Amino acid sequence: MANIKSAEKRIDTNQKKHAQNLRYKSDMRTHIKRVEKLVAANDAENAKSVLQETFKKIDKAVQRGVIHSNNGNRQKSRLTKKVNEISA
Repeated sequence: MANIKSAEKRIDTNQKKHAQNLRYKSDMRTHIKRVEKLVAANDAENAKSVLQETFKKIDKAVQRGVIHSNNGNRQKSRLTKKVNEISA
């Protein structure tokens, strides 16, 4: 346990930021799973529309610093590749 008041404040701040980061990451993962589920069902039209929402969620997570930009780009690339394979 922290003995200094500023350290106690820092613990509270870190816990709040951790909770926010988990929210963004969880939301992003949920959207990724939605796209993958639609790809598995060969539903190209709905997958494309959900893909755009997913890109926004991934970009927001990158912007917030929850994930690295390369990680976000890799995920977007893989999802796009999957959606393009079923729509071709």
